Amino acid sequence: MTEHQLTVPQTCLVVLIGVSGSGKTTFANAKFGRYEVLSSDFCRGLVSNDENSQDATVAAFDVLHHIAGKRLEAGLLTVVDATNVQKEARAGLLKLARDHDVLPVAIVLDMPKELCLERNAARPDRDFGDRVVHRQADQLRRSLKGLRREGFRRVHVLDSPERAQHARIVREPLLNDLRERTGPFDVIGDVHGCRSELQTLLGKLGYGVVLDPQGHPVDAVPPAGRTAVFVGDLVDRGPDTPGVLRLVMGMIENGHALCVSGNHEHKLVRALGGKNVKLTHGLQETMDQLATEPEEFRAKVAQFSESLVAHYVLDGGKLVVAHAGLKEAYHGRASGRVRSFALYGDTTGETDQFGLPVRYPWANEYRGRAMVLYGHTPTVTPEWVNNTLCLDTGCVFGGSLTALRYPEREIVSVPAEKVWYEPARPLGKDGSTAGRTTPATETPRDPDLLTLADVSGKRVVQTRHHGRVTVTAENAAGALEVMSRFALDPRWLLYLPPTMAPAPTSRLPGLLEHPAEALAAYAKDGVPQVICEEKHMGSRAVILVCRDSSIAATRFGMPEGHTGVIHTRTGRSFLPAGDTETLLQRVRSALEKTKLWDELETGWVLIDAEILPWSLKAGELIRQQYAAVGAAAQAVLPTAVSALTKGAERVPELAELLDRTSARLSSAHAFGHAYRRYVWPTEGLEGVRIAPFQLLAAEGTTFHERDHSWHLALADRLVEADDLFVTTRRLVVDPAAEEGVSEAVTWWEELTGAGGEGMVVKPLANLTRTKRGLLQPGLKVRGPEYLRIIYGPDYLLDENLSRLKSRAVGRKRSAALREYALGLEALERVAANEPLWRVHEPVFAVLALESEPVDPRL
Repeated sequence: MTEHQLTVPQTCLVVLIGVSGSGKTTFANAKFGRYEVLSSDFCRGLVSNDENSQDATVAAFDVLHHIAGKRLEAGLLTVVDATNVQKEARAGLLKLARDHDVLPVAIVLDMPKELCLERNAARPDRDFGDRVVHRQADQLRRSLKGLRREGFRRVHVLDSPERAQHARIVREPLLNDLRERTGPFDVIGDVHGCRSELQTLLGKLGYGVVLDPQGHPVDAVPPAGRTAVFVGDLVDRGPDTPGVLRLVMGMIENGHALCVSGNHEHKLVRALGGKNVKLTHGLQETMDQLATEPEEFRAKVAQFSESLVAHYVLDGGKLVVAHAGLKEAYHGRASGRVRSFALYGDTTGETDQFGLPVRYPWANEYRGRAMVLYGHTPTVTPEWVNNTLCLDTGCVFGGSLTALRYPEREIVSVPAEKVWYEPARPLGKDGSTAGRTTPATETPRDPDLLTLADVSGKRVVQTRHHGRVTVTAENAAGALEVMSRFALDPRWLLYLPPTMAPAPTSRLPGLLEHPAEALAAYAKDGVPQVICEEKHMGSRAVILVCRDSSIAATRFGMPEGHTGVIHTRTGRSFLPAGDTETLLQRVRSALEKTKLWDELETGWVLIDAEILPWSLKAGELIRQQYAAVGAAAQAVLPTAVSALTKGAERVPELAELLDRTSARLSSAHAFGHAYRRYVWPTEGLEGVRIAPFQLLAAEGTTFHERDHSWHLALADRLVEADDLFVTTRRLVVDPAAEEGVSEAVTWWEELTGAGGEGMVVKPLANLTRTKRGLLQPGLKVRGPEYLRIIYGPDYLLDENLSRLKSRAVGRKRSAALREYALGLEALERVAANEPLWRVHEPVFAVLALESEPVDPRL
């Protein structure tokens, strides 16, 4: 028998319909995935331990509907395996599909009644008698013709076991799902019949307009690789709606453009179809203009307008285009309310003083990862609101026609040639978004205002380089405590450095960490070159410095006299305000001397650095923790060694104890020597040094795709400009070459032998990805004497070291990678000039991840 194809949307609710014994479960298990099928019998078993208990039916379907709702919420195809022969049972499932804006599909197994009776008779667990099958068959027969009227968008009927066996499920993407189209795109706002301005804008965007023999524009050929995307409302009000339609339809036919429906196209379809439509809001002008066109063209316009979808999801889900915008829950969904929102937005039911509907400011509350580009409500100046942008700049009303280059985020506009149509609501004259209205009872949220809801509870942050990162409610609460009590003004907190991952534990005797393991890890991942950077004896710091106070005011909203901050890994000010400003002035001057302000074309920079000495920030910790341990050991152990020495002369059995105590005394001396290397006197800022090692961001750009040699070369220029800065020594090697490994190990031994902390091994290229995903940005390899500070004076004793060698580093490495991805996300949002809450979201998440239960010594 030939194969029978059953098409279903990739995201939908599939409802199997058939009497008991029709083979629904066998069909479902053969044609769908293990987790896609929800069986009513299985749910009965879950709630009663008996799959055939009819007394458990209500509870079982409560469970089934709940699980199905969660799957549909996640956008997963879901199959309901139950008889579903009663209209009432199907109604609940249809409501579930509507509630989650997915299409319901019915697959009916209309098998011969005799076959179903025979199958049930062969099953000892089905003892409900033939009458049940007869009743279900009657209900099914009465239902068949009305399934589409009930709301099922597709109905497939299989009327024989052979057809069921040879059926093949074909999953089709929704018409709005163009995730495979990655662009780049030129998204164009509401045209409204302004054909001349559209031609000018396309020319400015680099498109070559094609004319037919009569001189009509019928296509526009884009620059290589680009595609135009129109946000709808091509028609009405303007002087040449047919010309706009002819041009845009030609572009779409030739694969040069996409277009979503606007509310004006939706109304035009009804008017052309002879419906009783009020010819208002410019529709009369369109109908008059189309009346002069050939019937064939009008028919083509009607077909084109009716074919338009309400929204598109593009570029792997990163871009959504809808005429009136679209909240995140509706992205990639299909239902009447999704289409209504995409065409008209969400209104309050009120009208303003101009008689126009008052719309809810959905963009103010938008928190989705996708950029949403839309039009519909005219505004003079496009303004980013929470990663959304309205591109309707009122061309037909005398404003301009605007496009956004994606992903470049470059706005391109051309002015209207004249006021073609007087607006009901005047456009703002000051560049404000006068066209946007909100309910009188609701004040639009300031996009730079942070709220508790932004950070409380469980959070999931979408990152470009590492996918979704989850922050638990407990960790969020801890971060909120630190942020609210100790951190700087969040307008200054653009970035928090990630924790650093340790190298794999060394197998060499007497060592916990060694460069060979770090180099081998990168070699295994195919990294061609790594850079080994000296680890400084300081504290991690982030320096945000503005060229002057006016930049701080205009870019960051800071009051007069503030020019930047220097903060710790937890967002606290590193120094008192006066010392901070003094240090910033020297950083600023060094940037002037090196001409980096002009070279980078920026008014501010963000620098990752170490500030030395460690005692500058950790003086109290050194006194209370390390010095106290060292002092106690020095006070007790010499006396113990002296006493044991005398005792061993008389009692030889004490010799072993004497050896262990003498070793502990040597360890205590080494411990004191180790931490004292990190302490030197500072008077004010005298003796303070900065070791910069990476330029994180500047206005409009990030630098994590520049290799580390580039970053350190900039740092060296600062060193030459001011002795405040110290050089980060480094070595570039091939981690897979024996010579390179030997060179790195020798250098590490020299660094640590001279009392240095060790080194950090990083991919030279900086941001690095492999087939497995994002790669660790660096692995720290600390020297044995520095690790004495971390693990205690006696950590190298055999019984201690053997235990420490079994330390688990996986959780620490996972946290380091997630924090790194969050840091990159924050920097990229800063560069894109996104709202404060969007920048603060990943910054806050970095701090929250620091609360995870990870051994801090790692």
